Amino acid sequence: MEYEVQKHLHYAGIPSFNLYPVTRELKDVDIAIMGVPFDSGVTNRPGARLGPRAIRNMSQLTSCFAYPWDDKLGGKARIIDYGDVGYYVGADTTKVMLEETHRHAKKILDAGCKLLTLGGDHTIPYGMVRAASEKFGKLALLHFDSHQDSTPTVDGNVSHANFAYDLQAEGCIDPSHSAQVFIRTEMTECGYHIFYAQEAVFMDMEELAEKIKAVIGDMPVYLTFDIDSLDPAYAPGTGTPVTGGPSSAQVRKLLYSLKGLNVVAADLVEVLPAYDHSEITALAAATIAQDLMYLMYSK
Repeated sequence: MEYEVQKHLHYAGIPSFNLYPVTRELKDVDIAIMGVPFDSGVTNRPGARLGPRAIRNMSQLTSCFAYPWDDKLGGKARIIDYGDVGYYVGADTTKVMLEETHRHAKKILDAGCKLLTLGGDHTIPYGMVRAASEKFGKLALLHFDSHQDSTPTVDGNVSHANFAYDLQAEGCIDPSHSAQVFIRTEMTECGYHIFYAQEAVFMDMEELAEKIKAVIGDMPVYLTFDIDSLDPAYAPGTGTPVTGGPSSAQVRKLLYSLKGLNVVAADLVEVLPAYDHSEITALAAATIAQDLMYLMYSK
C-alpha cells in the first residue's frame, strides 16, 4: 500500500530527476532530461562529473514546489529522465562524449521533445547545440556564466572554455542575436551581446529580461546555464568560482521574466559536489533546472 506522506520523504526512492520515470521511450514526451557526467574539459577543479547525480538527488526536494510558477509542471507536461550519456574513460573520453551527446540529442529533438541536459562541465554543449541547429536552423545562444567561454579551440584540444566561440564559428549560433549574461572575466569577444555582472546585478531583473528579449527576438534559443554565474555565496560547489555575481533569487526572477522566449533546449553545468558541503549549490541547480523546464514548456 502506498501512503500520501511517502511522496514528501525525500530521502527514499530511486532519485530520478523530480521522480520522473526513467525511460528512453520518447513517444508523446514533452521534455526529456539527460545527464552528461563528464569533466575532462575542466581547467581548474575537477569533479563536475558527479553533478548530474547531485542535482537529481536534490530535485527530490525541489520537485515539491512550483513557486513562483502557477502550477506543477509535472501535472501538465509529460517529462522523462532519459538517464546518462557521454561517459567514458581513457584517451577517447572527450570524443565519446561529443559523439554520444549529439546522437542522443538528435534522437530526442527529432522525436519532437524539448531537451534539458545536466552536466558535467561546460564542454558538453557541443553535441546538443549541433543537434538543435540541425533541426531548427541557426540558434540564439542565451549563456549565463561568469566566464565568456569564448576562447578558440587550438589543435582540437577542446575544453570548457571554447564552446561559445567554436559553435558560432561553425555557424550553429547567430552571435548578433545571442547574449552572455553576468560575465565578469575577460576573454575573446566574438559578436555576442555581453551583459557584464558589474552592471547587470544592479539592474531590475524584469528590465534586464526585456533587454535580453530584445536581443534574441523570436529566434529558437539554446539556453546554457553555468552554475558559476551565481555568486559563490550562493553556489560554492563549482570548479571556477568568481565573486561579484547575482543571487539565486535574482536569477530566478530573471528566468521567470524571460517567459515567451522560444527555448528549444537547455543545459545546466559545472556543479561540483565535493565543494558543496551544505548542498546549496545542488539546491540552486535543481531549482534552476526546473525553471528552465518551465521556460521550455511555456512557449
